[in-house]
Amino acid sequence: MKRFLVYAIVGMLAACSSVPLPPADEVRPAPRITGPVDDSAPLPPALTHGKSRWQPVRWSELPGFEDDAIHEAWNAWIKSCERPGATFAPLCPQVRQLSIAAPHEQRAWMRSRLQPYRVEPVQAGDPGLLTGYYEPLLEGSRLPTATHTVPLYRPPATLASRRPWYTRQEMETVPEVRAQLRGREIAWLADPVDALVLQIQGSGRMRVTEPDGTQRVVRLAFAASNDQPYRSVGSWLLQQGAIRDASWPGIKAWTVQNPQRVNEMLWANPRTVFFREEPLPDLDAAFGPRGAQGVPLTPGRSIAVDKDSIPYGTPVWLASAGPVTNLQRLVLAQDTGSAIVGSVRADYFAGWGPDAGDLAGRLKQPLRLWVLWPK
Repeated sequence: MKRFLVYAIVGMLAACSSVPLPPADEVRPAPRITGPVDDSAPLPPALTHGKSRWQPVRWSELPGFEDDAIHEAWNAWIKSCERPGATFAPLCPQVRQLSIAAPHEQRAWMRSRLQPYRVEPVQAGDPGLLTGYYEPLLEGSRLPTATHTVPLYRPPATLASRRPWYTRQEMETVPEVRAQLRGREIAWLADPVDALVLQIQGSGRMRVTEPDGTQRVVRLAFAASNDQPYRSVGSWLLQQGAIRDASWPGIKAWTVQNPQRVNEMLWANPRTVFFREEPLPDLDAAFGPRGAQGVPLTPGRSIAVDKDSIPYGTPVWLASAGPVTNLQRLVLAQDTGSAIVGSVRADYFAGWGPDAGDLAGRLKQPLRLWVLWPK
């Protein structure tokens, strides 16, 4: 797969501090703008933000802006307002008030309060790229069985004493390392490739069978890694001449045909991830895990970005056309990842389950981005 996503980087959440909102009696009601908003006023100057240049444009240049089901993105925006940065905190009271407004009122408010900027690389030659990620839904067993033999681990007690920690291969073959992992098992899976997918995505959902036979769904969230370098097993298979389709469906098909080489493929990636188990009540189940902004992700409306190009919590207009899907929609920058580097770069949160996994596994196509920044 395209990258190793550190999907819920716990250490970064403390840095994403919330900005207090004004007291209720100081919040002005969101204006109900029903008439056309002037789109002919002079444009502001271009801005440079970290690794990107923001070129001001008119709203009419945003492809598909009038056609998006914009209310679907409003829930994601309200989630961002749980931990807003200083730039967007003043707008959050009105964002909340407009959650039940008509779509044309939401669009008119955006035009009146925000200025779109096309995101461009500071240096030429940095093409836009959209990939996808998702939350796997896996079947696990609390105890090892004849079929479920692949463990998922909590962080080992010795993790802080050795950096980087042991490789994936050493964890599976060196008795001393295996002893340090004993007792740290959360659950067991049946397929080692499923475990790899979970580690690459960074978190997932698991329907776990308890020792008494009962089942419940829990979330497995990123807790730590072994700090080893990430190596793409898809790239390894391409270099071996073993496959032509490096998507997850293509990789899975190869493993079925070549079971004797599965460990060789897995060990080509020395990096692994340790998890923590979290309950998954119904309310939380409607959203994804928390991203780097510290808020739950919304399927189809949250993206991971390079935080040095687009700040967390920024509403972004996204346009991408390719063989997998055509997207023109409002999304929120709420996450990051170690492979999400560059100004016009985004990872699209597809949701959870098989359909989301299929979309995320195949998504790799051109991308255009516009940040929507307060005037």
